[in-house]
Parts: sequence; structure tokens; C-alpha cells
Amino acid sequence: MNSQESVEFVSKYLEDTLSFFGVNTTVSASINDDVIELVVPTTEDSSLLIGRGAETLRAIQYMLSTALRNHGAELVRVNLDIAEYKKQRAEKITEQAREWIEGVRETGDSHVARLNAADRRVVHQLATEYSDIQTFSEGEGRDRAIVIAQKSS
Repeated sequence: MNSQESVEFVSKYLEDTLSFFGVNTTVSASINDDVIELVVPTTEDSSLLIGRGAETLRAIQYMLSTALRNHGAELVRVNLDIAEYKKQRAEKITEQAREWIEGVRETGDSHVARLNAADRRVVHQLATEYSDIQTFSEGEGRDRAIVIAQKSS
């Protein structure tokens, strides 16, 4: 299935899944850098769909990606955002990361933060704005953390 068919399939799949849980809403879909971006607007069931620590949101996202893969879709990467949760989370992490970076600049000491992959990516992207700061991830699995440090001269 080509890119457009992939978007149509996964949008319908998500809408059908949501309606099974009693959430009847229209999903917005687009393609951005070979990733299908799906947005579910705020509903009274948004917190249920997001889940504690966004575990339900990530599970739904994984399910959608797997469904695409199983149907031979051209695009299989999916980014699902429900009630702008990911957008708000990224803004919050960016604000926190700026504080961490300023702390590293003031003290010269590295800062280590245990974050999930999406949050680490936000910090890595932010760090590119600072010529004197570097970031890298270390550890494995759930114990993976991001390290924010000053660049060596």
C-alpha cells in the first residue's frame, strides 16, 4: 500500500479502535518526514486514552504501527498525539532542559536525567541550539538516561 493508502488505512483503523471504546471522533492525519502524524482532539475520555505516563497512548501508537507493517504499508512509523499531550509534554521538557543546561553552564558539572526516548530526543534537539553544550544517552532499556555536559575545548 502506498503512502496515501497507508494514511487512510491507519486513520480509519484508529477511528474504528476509538469508536470501539465509545470515543467517536475524527482523526487528523498528515505525513511528516516519512512519519504518519495522527492527532486525536480532546474528548472527555482523553485521559483514559493517554493513560498513566502515556503508556496507553504509546501502546495504541505501537498497535497502529504494527497494523501498518502487517498490511505491507509503505509507511509504518506513526506518531500519535491525543489532546495535544505530546506537544504539551515537549514544551514542559524543553523548559526543564533549559534549566538543566543553565545549571551545567554555571557549575560545569554534567547533569543526568532518566527520560523516555521521546523526551530524550526533545533534549537532544534543544541542545543543538547551544554551541558549548553536548548531550548523549547512556544505559540500556528503561535505565537509559541522557547526559548534558559542557563541550571540551
